Amino acid sequence: MIKRPDNPDGNAHRVITFLTRDELDFLDKVGKDALFSAGTKLSRSKIISAIVDVMRRLGIDGAGLRSKKELERRIIKAMKRERKGEQKNGTVL
Repeated sequence: MIKRPDNPDGNAHRVITFLTRDELDFLDKVGKDALFSAGTKLSRSKIISAIVDVMRRLGIDGAGLRSKKELERRIIKAMKRERKGEQKNGTVL
């Protein structure tokens, strides 16, 4: 287990993933955009962790999934539902 400042209980685990060059470039761009606009660089790990947290909040699970594309569609559909709910409540992202 790895102890991180944002996870003092030490429940973090190392995950190895295979991403394309474009996917890595995108993660690096997000991190550098944060650095130049807010003064704090976000690591790839923090960005991926945030994506997992959002998926959890949206209630996305793996039941019946057969492909990456199917997961992408499920995520987009959940995001659209969330956005519609926010618009009804008058809240903005």
